[in-house]
Amino acid sequence: MGASSFVVMLPPSEGKAEAGTTKTKYANDSGAFGASLGQYRTDIARTLAAQSGGDAKLLGVKGDLLARAQLANRTLIGAPTLPAWQRYTGVVWDHLDLAGLPAATRTAVTKRIIVPSGFAGLVRADDPLPDYRLKMGARLAPFGLLSTWWRDDLTDALLAHTKKSPIVDLLPQEHRAAIDWSRVSTLVRIDLVSKSGGIVGGHNAKAAKGLLAQHLLLSSGTDFERMVSTFAHPDYTAKVSS
Repeated sequence: MGASSFVVMLPPSEGKAEAGTTKTKYANDSGAFGASLGQYRTDIARTLAAQSGGDAKLLGVKGDLLARAQLANRTLIGAPTLPAWQRYTGVVWDHLDLAGLPAATRTAVTKRIIVPSGFAGLVRADDPLPDYRLKMGARLAPFGLLSTWWRDDLTDALLAHTKKSPIVDLLPQEHRAAIDWSRVSTLVRIDLVSKSGGIVGGHNAKAAKGLLAQHLLLSSGTDFERMVSTFAHPDYTAKVSS
C-alpha cells in the first residue's frame, strides 16, 4: 500500500450470501490479515463451535435465521467461501455496487476496502470469507465485548498493512470502537450530513454511504475536500470531519 493511495473502512453487513465455493475452503490464516490475526480467529471459531454456534441473545436472530447462523458458526474452519465483497449483502454493499464495475477496476478497488469483523478481525474486500454471524458489538464469553477484545491487535494489523496511507473511516460507532484511533496518524473521517437537517440514519443513509464509498474509491489523488465537494446526492452532502 503506497502513501499516494488510501484505504476505505466499511462495516460488514448482518445479511450475508449463503454457501460459496469449496475450491477455496476457509482457513484462519487466509486473506490479507491471516498471518497476523489467524490465531485469534481460531480462538473465536473454537469458542463458537463449543457453544453450538451461539444462542439467540449472542447472535441477535431467531427461527430459521438462528438455525442458519448456528450451523455456519459451528463449521467455520474449512467452510465454503466467497470473496468478502460478495459475502456481504447489506444496503451499503448493494449501493457500493462492486459487481457493476469493470473487472480490472473492481480488482484494484477491493484491495483498498477494509472491514472490521467480529469473527475475522479485519477483512479485505477480496479476502475469502465463510458464512458467519457475529457482531462486533457482541459479548462472547470468555472474551467479553469483541470490539474491546480485538482493539489492540486490529490496530496493529491495520497500521502494518496500510503503512503511511490515509485511512478513510466510514464506520458506524460499533465497528469504529474496534480500532484505537489515537494511534492512527493518517485518519480521515468523512461524515454524511442531511440536507434537511434531520438525523442521519436508516436505509437511506446506508445507501448514501455505499454511494459515497464508491465515489471516493473511484476518485484520484488524496484531496478529500475536493472529493467530498463533488459527491452528488439528493438528500445528503459529505464533509471531512477530521
